[in-house]
Amino acid sequence: MRTSPRERRCRPLASAVLRGFTLVELMVTLAVVVVLLRICVPGFRSIQRNSELTSAANGLLASINAARTEAMKRNLRAAVVPADGSSWAGGWVVYVDIDGSDGFNAAKDLVVSTQPALASYFSMSGNNTAAGRSPYILFNGSGYPVTKDSAPTSLSVAIARNDLADDPSREQTRRVVLSKTGRVRVCKPASSSDSGCSSASN
Repeated sequence: MRTSPRERRCRPLASAVLRGFTLVELMVTLAVVVVLLRICVPGFRSIQRNSELTSAANGLLASINAARTEAMKRNLRAAVVPADGSSWAGGWVVYVDIDGSDGFNAAKDLVVSTQPALASYFSMSGNNTAAGRSPYILFNGSGYPVTKDSAPTSLSVAIARNDLADDPSREQTRRVVLSKTGRVRVCKPASSSDSGCSSASN
C-alpha cells in the first residue's frame, strides 16, 4: 500500500535517537570545571581583598578628614581612636572632645562616625601617637595634628594583608600619612622601610 507525501511528512522518524551525556563526557566536563575553578578562585579572592584594602584605607582617610573638619568647625579638639581603645583593626571612632578630657567618653563626647572592625586577614599599625597601647589621632581647634601635650606631630597608619609574605605583602599594603600641616593622603609604600611613601604613591 502506497502512502501519500503528507503521511510520510507526519510520520515520526524511527531512526531519530535522543542521546544525553555519556559518563566519560560528564567526567571530562567536571574535570575542566574543577581546573578552571582552581585557577580563577584565588585570583578573584585577591581582587576582592585588594578592593577591601583600598576601601579600609579610604575609610580611615575620610575619618581623619572628618575629625579635622569638626575640630576647626567647633574650635575644639577632635580625634580618631580605636573603638576598643587599643587596636585599629578592631574599628575606630571619630569624636569631638566635648568634655576636654583628652579621652573618649561616649556619654559626654560627640560621636561623629564609627568604622566597624576589619576582616581578620588585615592588620593595622601606626607610629608616633597612632602607636602604643592607647593610640590616637588628635586635632586641635585650628585643624593641626597634635599630641595630648599640644605638641605638633605627624604620623602614619599602615593597613596590610597578614595572609601574605614579603613582596606580595608590600604590594597589598596601604599607608595613610598625616603631615604636620594636617594634610592626609593614602599611598602604597615601595618597601617595608618606606614609612612616608616617599618612593611610591597612589
